[in-house]
Amino acid sequence: MKKINFQITADLFDWDELPFADQQLMEAAREAMQNAYAPYSRFQVGAAVLLADGTVVKGNNQENAAYPSGLCAERTAFFAAGANHPGQKIVAVAITAKPADSPVCVAASPLLPMGFSAENLH
Repeated sequence: MKKINFQITADLFDWDELPFADQQLMEAAREAMQNAYAPYSRFQVGAAVLLADGTVVKGNNQENAAYPSGLCAERTAFFAAGANHPGQKIVAVAITAKPADSPVCVAASPLLPMGFSAENLH
């Protein structure tokens, strides 16, 4: 067995400290989250991707009766962007999440598979 240690550094911002464009992208992710189909986990997730041409594409988690088979919000947004805007680079991603019974949503971070980096998005 091999142990791997990860260290994560994150910058925390208050909403008012975010640039306006980032606030708009977060708001688009929040809007997408409202339409998530999550009857099994009851955990709603929304994502918004900003393309190089300024287009914002939204996605949300979509669960399946064969739970946990489904799609996460980020993949839904990435696939929609690729299908509807081929060749456009993704320059930013915003993700929000909340339990279905909570009025509060938070910013979330995608979990990238091992060997995958954000550079692969370009």
